[in-house]
Amino acid sequence: MTVDWVIKLGKKVRLFTRPKGFNLLELLIAIVIIALLTMIVIPNIRVSINRAKLKSTMKDTAVISSALSDYIMDNGTLPPQSGVYDASSALHRALSPFYIKVLPLYDQWGHGFRVWCGSAANGVYGITGASSEDYTIASFGRDGFQEGDFSFNSNLPQEGFFYLKQFSDFNKDLVMWNSAWIRRPIGVGD
Repeated sequence: MTVDWVIKLGKKVRLFTRPKGFNLLELLIAIVIIALLTMIVIPNIRVSINRAKLKSTMKDTAVISSALSDYIMDNGTLPPQSGVYDASSALHRALSPFYIKVLPLYDQWGHGFRVWCGSAANGVYGITGASSEDYTIASFGRDGFQEGDFSFNSNLPQEGFFYLKQFSDFNKDLVMWNSAWIRRPIGVGD
């Protein structure tokens, strides 16, 4: 390529100049670097978001449990409830706003909390002998489906605790029975 010089407005200017911008190889290297960073960052972001949702759901479960315990102290028995509740249910009317200002209806994944009060708690997660003062609170986790293979063993309650080793562990249920965790991850919210 020859370079010719031209005088324009009293200045010497190159007639042919190298085009500005990136060549194809430079663009490919940039795309590969961005793709590698994306492959590393996105899974970590997904885990962090679900860990935050898990912690918040555990806190909401503990708040519901505290409100139920306070209600039992004042009334000696629990309102009837078996499963998902809503703003018009007897449980919601009994607890909100006196025992809890805003009773959480949904876990952080958008699924309804499940509460079983009194004898309705019998058979739920293998619990037996529930009286009028017993209750179970559950979140079915990220996928919203009840974990079918978990049953509470009162002789070995720690069997219900698990480690978050893989992303599918966020699908495991979070269960509290009478203010005590019977199904939860170890190391989260301890």
